[in-house]
Amino acid sequence: MDPFDEEAHIGRRIREVRAFRGMTLKTTAELAGMTPGHLSNIERGRRRVDKRSTLEALAAALSVAPSELAATPFPPRDDAAAEARAAVGMIEAVVADLRLDDPVEVEPRAWTEIVADLKHLNSDLRPRADYAAQGLLVPGLIKELHAVYYTDQARRSDALVGLATCYHAASMLAKSMGVPGIAQLAADRSITIADRLGRPGWIAHAAWVRTQAIGGSGRKRQAALARRSIDAVDREPMTPELRQAVGQLHLNAALAYASMGQESDAWTHYREAEELAERQREDVGQFGYMWFGRANVRIWQVALATEFGYGGRVVEMAKGARPEVVPSPARQGEFYADLGRSLAVDKRTRSQAIQLLRKAENLAPQRVRNMPFVRETIADLVQRAQRDSVGRELRGMAYRMGITL
Repeated sequence: MDPFDEEAHIGRRIREVRAFRGMTLKTTAELAGMTPGHLSNIERGRRRVDKRSTLEALAAALSVAPSELAATPFPPRDDAAAEARAAVGMIEAVVADLRLDDPVEVEPRAWTEIVADLKHLNSDLRPRADYAAQGLLVPGLIKELHAVYYTDQARRSDALVGLATCYHAASMLAKSMGVPGIAQLAADRSITIADRLGRPGWIAHAAWVRTQAIGGSGRKRQAALARRSIDAVDREPMTPELRQAVGQLHLNAALAYASMGQESDAWTHYREAEELAERQREDVGQFGYMWFGRANVRIWQVALATEFGYGGRVVEMAKGARPEVVPSPARQGEFYADLGRSLAVDKRTRSQAIQLLRKAENLAPQRVRNMPFVRETIADLVQRAQRDSVGRELRGMAYRMGITL
């Protein structure tokens, strides 16, 4: 039996959509900027789609959202995945129904209890990308914080800050589960909240959340929004809060340009972020749970290099990186996932790639198992693996990701 499940790989869905559109292989390849032979290999599962730029170019050629080709959200494989999927529905109901100035028929708990749950969300659940637990906590917190904002004048500012972090969590959860519409709606709510706060740092933070939510559905819009948001606060005093938010906006702009294949622009924005991080006293900033600083900037460098297909060169670029100082297993997992994806290209380093991907999965299972390019890499490696110890490790990861062997 072919160990590569046709239902699991992106190429199968590209072929199905192309047939539905009545488009030839040649026309689709030309629109996506690749050769017909390359596209044919992708459709047959012989070449993996391991870059945002490739996935998004094919989605644009076929006039569909990238998430449709990636087939997100993925079928749940375990209880945590099923609960995370259910969480999106609960979050959607709250995000869609509530407006900031609407009265909420909820009696909030004591403020100390709300603060304790916010700390649990932002210091534990979000850093671990525990989407299932976030889904149980965030909807109720949003309702309570809206009620506090509406009824308690003295705590309005604190309630707004709490809402900003909750809507950020909601946006990231929905995006990771493959529901971009809810992610963008939650990000829009964070814009309203930041405007009401009126603090430049939070305004830039909300813009960053918005650029993250846009993602693959509009890289030009993502880059343009990041640039406009940076320009909008250019004359504001560069406080530590604002520096961290602007740095993250530069990093989002860098990834947007990388996904469009614009290498020079991507590295220009990366260097801007790097310079801001060097001016920061601490290695990891605490504002808005963005973790901006020298350590996180190096994680982004690896992500950009992976997107550009630098392969083994990424290992050299990763030397000196210290992902462990970023207090987020999810960010650490993304670092090792990108490094593993880069090493998986070369058969001489595939064994090392598998170990790095396994490390990423251990750090943040719910996050890593829902990363389309990691899934595509695992499926490709399974196809190549023999029935040895490496194959057993891969088969275990494939099973946990719902990739049928």
